[in-house]
Amino acid sequence: MALIVVSCSSTSKVSKPLDKIKAPFDGKVFENLEPFPDKSLFTVIRWRLSSMFTRNKWPEKVEQKFFKPEAERSQSLKVSVINHATVLVQMNGVNILTDPQFSERASPLSWLGPKRVIQPGIPFADLPPIDIVVISHNHYDHLDIPSLKKITDRWNPVIYVGLGNKPLLNKNGIKKVVEMDWWDQLTFSDISLQFVPVQHWSARTGGDKRETLWGGFVFSGVKKVFFAGDTGYGKVFKLINEKVGPVDLSLIPIGAYEPRSFMKNAHVWPEESVKIFKDTDSKHAIGIHFGTFADLTDEAIDQPRLDLLKSLENHGLSKDRFIVPVFGKTYSY
Repeated sequence: MALIVVSCSSTSKVSKPLDKIKAPFDGKVFENLEPFPDKSLFTVIRWRLSSMFTRNKWPEKVEQKFFKPEAERSQSLKVSVINHATVLVQMNGVNILTDPQFSERASPLSWLGPKRVIQPGIPFADLPPIDIVVISHNHYDHLDIPSLKKITDRWNPVIYVGLGNKPLLNKNGIKKVVEMDWWDQLTFSDISLQFVPVQHWSARTGGDKRETLWGGFVFSGVKKVFFAGDTGYGKVFKLINEKVGPVDLSLIPIGAYEPRSFMKNAHVWPEESVKIFKDTDSKHAIGIHFGTFADLTDEAIDQPRLDLLKSLENHGLSKDRFIVPVFGKTYSY
């Protein structure tokens, strides 16, 4: 969850006819398959104030290595987690970038909001040509306009988003945008993309909660890859398995889960990340959504890794099947 600006909104952003929309939608807002209450501004403030002196302090800066992708294009599956939920997926000669976030803060403001403690593991200048960008939802740590503008200026890829997100991108000069409803399936070159439901929400202001659609993506080429974006746990993952079948690799969030009383509906903790891994019948998984932006969560920066290792052991799973990646490093499958 990122900084939200207080504002108000009154008109629907969705142009698709109401009777054609597959995601639960009342003409104004979308709903999860398992609905949960919206958090009020008061609840957010109460959490921030109550944890001001108890949350685990992150370092100001993390020492790191920088990487350059092993191949400009790859027929086999290669995956590099750049940071947070920004992942370079390469297969079938196509380069896919998820939720690109290269800014210093996950915020509408350059001087306030969650600040990164580690730089992108692949510098922007070292990215290969990007063909496809997918956006899971419109929170500032996942939909970053400055990053999308840079990517558009350099490669002008197709950007796939959930329903209602296109006007924001168009307003910022980003025109090559395709909206998708839950379960929509499209093709780019030799890659199939399907937009699938997850348990989350959307908002960029205090007055537009759930007015645009959120979700994950399944990419099918030489291998099948599930990108969960950001999510809580629920029955939806067994449903995804029923509809799309076993997955070769899942990109599953493992961070931003404390305190559970506040985060549990919309953010999984590693025990639930492992359940997603099992529910989707994944052969392998890579953790995302951790270790990048301070002040998004109360857990210590290394806690997701430790909790994931413990959960894998509890489930009798090898740590090689569900890894915590080095940011920027390429993994082949």
